[in-house]
Amino acid sequence: MKNKIGIFPGSFDPITSGHRHIIIKASKLVDLLIVAIGDNSSKKSFYPAEKRKKWAENTFKNYDNILVKKYSGLTINFAEKENAEFIFRGLRSTLDFEYEKQIAETNSVMNKEIETIFILSDRKYGMISSSIVREIIKNNGDISEFVPKEVKIS
Repeated sequence: MKNKIGIFPGSFDPITSGHRHIIIKASKLVDLLIVAIGDNSSKKSFYPAEKRKKWAENTFKNYDNILVKKYSGLTINFAEKENAEFIFRGLRSTLDFEYEKQIAETNSVMNKEIETIFILSDRKYGMISSSIVREIIKNNGDISEFVPKEVKIS
C-alpha cells in the first residue's frame, strides 16, 4: 500500500504558533507530512534557511510522521520530487484564500495529480504572521505568545 504524502510549504521566517497548529492538523491526514522550507523569490529572508530548518525540526521532533526539508524553485516541482499527493495551506482570512486559491489553481494546471487542501486556522492564531513576529523582534518585543517554544531568537 502506498503511503499518503503531503507537504506544507512556507518560508517560516520564523515559524509561528499558527504554522505549528496547521502543520499538526495536516499531519493527521497523511502518513508523512514534509514541512518544506522554501525561499520566496519575492521576499528577502530575515533568518537563514538553516536556522529556520532547525527551528522547525526542533518544533516537530516528537512527531514521527513530520519531516523537515529545504527546497528551492517551484513548490509543485518539489511536491512531485517528493511523490506528494497533497499540498496543505493554512488560511487565516479571506485575503489568504484569494491569494492561495490563485496558487492552487496554477499548481493544478501544472500537475492535476497533486491536490491543494486548505486548513482553517484556529481563531486564536488568525492574527499571527511571520512578518508581524519579525516586527515585534525588530522592536525588542516579547514573541513568546506567537512562536513555538523551540524558536530561540539570539
